[in-house]
Amino acid sequence: MEKDTRDSETPPASIQDFLDNGPFQLEDHPGQEEVALTRQFGDESIRVSFSIADLNNIDQDADEYGEDPALSDEEAEDAAATNVQSGGANTKGAINQGRTKGGNFAVAPEDSIAPSDRAEGSYDEGAGGEGEQEPSFPARLSITVEKASKGCLQLEVVAQDGEIVIENVHYYHQAELADAKTAELDWSRRNLYTGPPFGNLDEDLQVVLDRYLDERGINTALALWVPEYIDWKEQREYLTWLSNVKAFVDA
Repeated sequence: MEKDTRDSETPPASIQDFLDNGPFQLEDHPGQEEVALTRQFGDESIRVSFSIADLNNIDQDADEYGEDPALSDEEAEDAAATNVQSGGANTKGAINQGRTKGGNFAVAPEDSIAPSDRAEGSYDEGAGGEGEQEPSFPARLSITVEKASKGCLQLEVVAQDGEIVIENVHYYHQAELADAKTAELDWSRRNLYTGPPFGNLDEDLQVVLDRYLDERGINTALALWVPEYIDWKEQREYLTWLSNVKAFVDA
């Protein structure tokens, strides 16, 4: 456990490269779920915040989804189909997943590997021998763009599979209302009209706002980085939690 904890302190190269070569500064406090990226863009102060709780929420949803009996039947059929070659014959004694000389796939039951057990950076073998990365989970981001004495925009977006999808855009005359940290501020903004749902906006305006974020570095690179960072941080926090619990029990 001690070795795993030490290893988790060093982020993967892909995570570190984004921070070293990008415009954002990282705010990540050990033991806390929320993470933030901040930067200056001209006279704008930009903050992108997200939480590792998104990963746990996805896991819970997956568990509930898997309780559906109909889904279990579908999974059983899929598993049966997977264990049959495309040529229609079962292959006995297959050791690893791979192509036969006839171009078919031979798969033994013991060869099924859970995504979490795969080596970092590994990919599924797809058609034509090209690697395809596992789809990422949706990560929710809260983005605030503040200008001194001019209020701020707050955008609620989802980052998944390299895409930034805007869901809502709010405008506040007072920047502190965007992140209401007191009951008084929260009450003050409840009755404010902050804008329509993003999907109700004119398509041209939607494109303008997409470009607005892209110009500020909220783009494909960030959409790929955030889910990876959430996954890494959650594992780090989990190992720390295990260590703390062990120390408490052993004391």
